[in-house]
Amino acid sequence: MNRINKLIITISIALSLAACTKNETEPTIVVPAPSVSTLTLEGLIGAEDGAAAGNIVYVNLSTDTQSPVARISWDLGFYAGANFRVILNNTTSAGALVLPKTNLTEVGESDTLNLTLSTNLRAPSAEHFTFFDNLNASITSTVIPEVSVTDTDNRVILLNRGTGGGIPARPWLKFKVTRNTTGGYTLQYGTITQTTNFSTVQIQKDPAYNFKFISLNTGSEVSVEPTKSDWDFVWGNSIYKTPGGVPLAYSYSDLVFINTFANIEVAEVMIAGNITYETFNTANLTSSSVTFSKDRDVIGANWRTIDMNTRSILFDRFYVIKDAKGNTYKLRFNSFGGTEGGTRGKPVIQYELLN
Repeated sequence: MNRINKLIITISIALSLAACTKNETEPTIVVPAPSVSTLTLEGLIGAEDGAAAGNIVYVNLSTDTQSPVARISWDLGFYAGANFRVILNNTTSAGALVLPKTNLTEVGESDTLNLTLSTNLRAPSAEHFTFFDNLNASITSTVIPEVSVTDTDNRVILLNRGTGGGIPARPWLKFKVTRNTTGGYTLQYGTITQTTNFSTVQIQKDPAYNFKFISLNTGSEVSVEPTKSDWDFVWGNSIYKTPGGVPLAYSYSDLVFINTFANIEVAEVMIAGNITYETFNTANLTSSSVTFSKDRDVIGANWRTIDMNTRSILFDRFYVIKDAKGNTYKLRFNSFGGTEGGTRGKPVIQYELLN
């Protein structure tokens, strides 16, 4: 593992202070050029197809580390900030519908008639976006509304846990979220036909994280995101939008989303003239070609191209990233199983500290 911006310090020190003289050699400090780091993102679980990589991968450039997490391992994320919000698992393309009913016992199979709560890859539609949390990851743009302090104002929600990116279909669930007496959440859930003995989970907020994540398989908390300032971006499969024209809801692989909650900023830099990845340095940060954005999908699917015949990295661009700790990096993708080689589901990134 490479360490960024190491200082190799060689200091000549006399064996005895008594032997020191004014002519003694001064300490010598040698500062090498920043080292180049690479990571192969571990998106695959076993021998699965790379286009349906089972992991999402969180990346922290300042520590040269990655955190692979199985997409199917969680269902709901509970916001740890000031607001009381719940997110869906966009990595499985989970979809939901808020019902007018407020009692779990009143919801049954009749409430699911003619519903899909999913996208159709053969016939994508803009109307399907209503099933999913907003792509901008705004905490106020979730399918599930703000959890009210008044229990009876909170409605029952139908959940299709999603089949995006090769996830196997699972039974739909119904759930309701209220606030608990300790400043967190109470989650109650069950199968669509269940009328008694609902599962109950208490979720406490932890300010060190953006969200606390719950699996509805086990009714327990699972580890997903690293602490909120310890990841820069996440790679993997997600619900997204088709390019060009009217955006349509679609399940994408190989997406890159930045950590908007940590105010990460990214600039996409096009290679032109004397601006190349190899020559780009701190002096270029003020160039008109470098415009930083905090949009979650500023990298998104822009770094590669996929059609029926060709899959390739777009080598005419690279990215400059400002992290939560004040570091600035340049980053590019070297391979992801296309015409440039490598393995689908295990993309290779290269990056270098600029300051």
